[in-house]
Amino acid sequence: MKRRNFIKSSIATSALTGSVLSLAQAGDFSGIKKGDHLKEAARDIPVIDEYDVIVAGAGPAGIAAAIESGRNGAKTLLIEVHGCLGGVWTTGLLSWVLDQQNKDGLMREITGRLVKMDAKCPIDTGGNFAFDVEKMKVLLEELNLDAGVDILFHTRVVEAIKDANQRLTHLVTESKSGREAWAGKIFIDTSGDGDLAARAGCGFDYGDANGNGQPMSLLALVSGIQFEEIKPFVRYAGDQGQQSKKRLVEKIVSGGVIPSYLKPGLYPISENLYMMMANHEYEYKGTNTRDLTRATLNARKELHQIINALKMHGDEWKDIRLVATAEQIGVREGRRIHGLYTVSKEDLIQGARFEDAVCRVTFGVDVHSTTRKNEEVNTTKEGRSYSQGVKSKDYDIPLRSLIAKDVGGLLMAGRCISGDFIAHSSYRVTGNAVAMGEAAGRVSAIASKKNKLPQEVTLQEAGLAMK
Repeated sequence: MKRRNFIKSSIATSALTGSVLSLAQAGDFSGIKKGDHLKEAARDIPVIDEYDVIVAGAGPAGIAAAIESGRNGAKTLLIEVHGCLGGVWTTGLLSWVLDQQNKDGLMREITGRLVKMDAKCPIDTGGNFAFDVEKMKVLLEELNLDAGVDILFHTRVVEAIKDANQRLTHLVTESKSGREAWAGKIFIDTSGDGDLAARAGCGFDYGDANGNGQPMSLLALVSGIQFEEIKPFVRYAGDQGQQSKKRLVEKIVSGGVIPSYLKPGLYPISENLYMMMANHEYEYKGTNTRDLTRATLNARKELHQIINALKMHGDEWKDIRLVATAEQIGVREGRRIHGLYTVSKEDLIQGARFEDAVCRVTFGVDVHSTTRKNEEVNTTKEGRSYSQGVKSKDYDIPLRSLIAKDVGGLLMAGRCISGDFIAHSSYRVTGNAVAMGEAAGRVSAIASKKNKLPQEVTLQEAGLAMK
């Protein structure tokens, strides 16, 4: 394919009143100040390759989409900003899979393979599947490579190109290899925050009615403690009423630290290794780099303080140590891209069923406090703080909510699908992300081979009709 010229006229986003200074011109730029614009010189961007399906983001939804697309005969590219597959499962250290029990297909394949690899937690974690992060990384690489998927690490999607009919035709990436373009027939946004869709011009929503989003949490791996010695403080199948969280926060506070999250948890991975979730970063946006930076700095400092507070108790806590903090902070709230259907609070209340269902959600409403003040108030409202008073039933996610409304040839999977604030708080967990990704991948493969738009592919064609 010939090289094409994808030009952006400006790289700055500050006030339009500033001066515009061209980098193509020689001269003294010492006077450039905040509010000015730097205008990039026009340049050619090479189109590196052409694919049937391009998947942007290799978290639980992305790896599922890529595997399913590859297995269904589509030439598939999977793009990931970090250096491993799995997203929040691996770089985010979220080594517990929620809402996975009723999921067949790829979810069962992944958990089954992890069991054979001796990567499943030996402690009973109830309906949640706890796993070894490093073994998950290598398994996901193996599954994608076996499916014929091309993997591109350390690469970020920075631009989207559409034709005159508003159909997505290319995306542009930045990496150590420079700025590169990739042609595709069908694209899947599994970035979590809807990055590709936003760059393509899709409409989206964020947060609740007041624009407030749920807090971020930086997860950590903790060792030096033994299950039988600290069992009352551990989240596992025998933790009645989640009393472990109450005991743990009391232990942390008695060590001199009041955590930002007042319902912290220790989640077993093995007898002496735990995932710890004990942090909330309020009123930061996951789509803002400066917010992400501040939230991460605050969170990492707090996690070390919490470990030190526990360590000072001695006895069974004397050897506790922070093994690792996550490479990426856990972002609950991002863009919810406008789709052909918007999953709503009413769908949860009614237990909605759809003919084009691709996933059945059994997880309830899970809204974490949007401010520190609300966190303190909600601890006195047991049973309401997370559910927001909404009694949900098991409900379906329709394929239409995975198909972008404003741009052709684009699907979403994972927490950036089309839904309202309450619905998003329920379907965003990773067991559902895998099921959505699997459906998006298969539909994309069929659409690319038959030269159709995703909405023109029936679930029967894709073999996805739910029972």
